[in-house]
Amino acid sequence: MLIGVPKEIKNHEYRVGLTPGSVRELVRFGQDVIIETNAGAAIGMADEDYVKAGAKIVADADEIFSNSDMVVKVKEPQHEECLKLRENQVLFTYLHLAPDPEQTKLLLDSGVIAIAYETVTGPGNTLPLLAPMSEVAGRLSIQAGAHALEKAQGGAGVLLGGVPGVAPAKVLVIGGGVVGDNAAYMARGMGAEVTILDRSLPRLRQLDAEYGGRVKCVYSTVETIEEYALQADMVVGAVLIPGAAAPKLLSRDIISRMRKGSVVVDVAIDQGGCFETSKATTHQEPTYVVDGVVHYCVANMPGAVARTSTLALNNATLPFAISLAKKGYKQALLTDQDLRNGLNVHKGKITYKAVAESLDYDYQPAEDALAA
Repeated sequence: MLIGVPKEIKNHEYRVGLTPGSVRELVRFGQDVIIETNAGAAIGMADEDYVKAGAKIVADADEIFSNSDMVVKVKEPQHEECLKLRENQVLFTYLHLAPDPEQTKLLLDSGVIAIAYETVTGPGNTLPLLAPMSEVAGRLSIQAGAHALEKAQGGAGVLLGGVPGVAPAKVLVIGGGVVGDNAAYMARGMGAEVTILDRSLPRLRQLDAEYGGRVKCVYSTVETIEEYALQADMVVGAVLIPGAAAPKLLSRDIISRMRKGSVVVDVAIDQGGCFETSKATTHQEPTYVVDGVVHYCVANMPGAVARTSTLALNNATLPFAISLAKKGYKQALLTDQDLRNGLNVHKGKITYKAVAESLDYDYQPAEDALAA
């Protein structure tokens, strides 16, 4: 199989689909790899490193999309990239289709086979290809939020950990999954007073044991969300419904009554955001203010630490990429239920139920699509 890796073109996106180490593994299994020139240069992965690993460097993205059997990316294809995709070509990347009708239509029109990192599953219904970026985003949400709390950034001028004689900031994390756990870990480590809200009692018990009572673990209801949000200096939205649009858990009314200069960080923005006032921002202009509350809603948050993110992501995606390349996409999907759960679009059909329901498309089960 010929595997192609284009340079990412989303605003301030420096991650790359394959590292030189991943290329070396694929080449070892008999695959051919082409890399767009300077695809990883911004994070210290030079063209020479890829050549040493066995890849061929090509001049532009057109060669990647025109010739590759499988395109491996990080972020969802941008409009111009969608137009370059070909029928029967495999696309392996993050997609986040539920809140993105335009991308969905373009993928359907292209006839591509689109496998989304974020819906590939693992043991215990985990999301192994989403987890590493969730870990990064959770930890980064506190780093970014702490910066936004500074007065020069529009925040209230509050130090997250306080100092002796001055109380620390109050941080509310909505959602106790991978993002929420990592956000709480960082916030607690910086000395903040942290509360996690979640609707799973077993998960709350697990988190309470993990933090030994150093973090408040509270059952999430409309009432507790309002109560703790109005006390908070920072709120992190960390909810996820796999493949579906995020629920709006923080209303405009609550936002309007929060402390002026407080900060909200919406890590669910890739899936449409979990705050009613959220809209996607970029690393170039990461924040905006609504009713005196600073909003940080960067849609590719892990791109801020692109080298760490790329290495972490490749650790998770490489085994699946090898399987797709060695077996061919159809055999790999038919023999691996977890990988098959990642199939979102197959030759003009939506094959992931939550996406079909969110965007009002007919749904074709992946098994039926592959059999056809």
